[in-house]
Amino acid sequence: MRRVLVITGLLAAGIAALGLVTAQDKTPYIGLITKTESNPFFVKMKEGAQKEAQRLGAKFISAAGKTDGDNAGQVAAIENMVAAGVNTILITPSDAKAIVPAIQKARAAGVQVIALDSPTDPEDAVDALFATNNYQAGVLIGEYAAAVMKGKKPVIATLDLFPGHPVGAQRHNGFLAGFGLPSLPQESNELAKPAEVVCMADTYGDRAKAQTAMENCLQKNPNINLVYTINEPAAAGAYQALRAAGKEKNVIIVSVDGGCEGVRNVERGIIAATSQQYPLKMAALGVAAGVKYAKTGQKARGYVDTGVTLIAKNPVPGVGSKDVKFGLANCWGQ
Repeated sequence: MRRVLVITGLLAAGIAALGLVTAQDKTPYIGLITKTESNPFFVKMKEGAQKEAQRLGAKFISAAGKTDGDNAGQVAAIENMVAAGVNTILITPSDAKAIVPAIQKARAAGVQVIALDSPTDPEDAVDALFATNNYQAGVLIGEYAAAVMKGKKPVIATLDLFPGHPVGAQRHNGFLAGFGLPSLPQESNELAKPAEVVCMADTYGDRAKAQTAMENCLQKNPNINLVYTINEPAAAGAYQALRAAGKEKNVIIVSVDGGCEGVRNVERGIIAATSQQYPLKMAALGVAAGVKYAKTGQKARGYVDTGVTLIAKNPVPGVGSKDVKFGLANCWGQ
């Protein structure tokens, strides 16, 4: 036991020592920490970061949580990367608040920390944020759904992420605002629930959980005619439940992501419209910022909007969108 404790103490000392020299190290060394390894969005982000790091001559390592929401796994990854001597950590935070102390320690050790895709809470806990405007992503699909409904009374189910996450709240509340329903401002991490929303469920962005959630929502209210989903895997799960209930032709599903399978589901009519985001751009900007910091000592600052585009098979008047061909040309994943 004593030997293990000594080794641990030496490792801690090594972490501190490495952290103190990180900002002065001119060799770009960048770490990427994603929420999971399985989500196609994060798979593509990792591939993009690796490719850009190789192009710019930077060392690169990566890690991921076991599941969306695995804060402990991300904390361990931060500590390991600081110990390894990275200059910059790029992270998609699973828990916007709980991850902040670990980020603060890394920054205090001289490591630049940039959030990709998802903000921390508070947002300025990191040096910079490169991400989709998730509220606007929600607004776009809300506007589209309202136009398609053409004044028909909405009976809405929302298949959300999990409580308190900024991305989940921004997409949910943006969708409601875009539809024209009472909502909450972009800064809120709470979920609005106007009377038109008859069922809300957490899915963690998982297809199987979303299918179960949709089944439960249909039991609660079989008249649901509009479903908002946090992402396209959740949309696929919702569709499975609707199809099993014989209701898939009478319910509109809208979503966010823009992955290749999701765009194909727009083409198939499974998803009416999706807001496409761009993980490759997030990754490339993050790596470039890491290289710049290692070479010049200049850190990235503030929020950079990496863009969002509404993808729809059937355009509607008054709502700007791109077609499936555009979506497939700019999608990610298989």
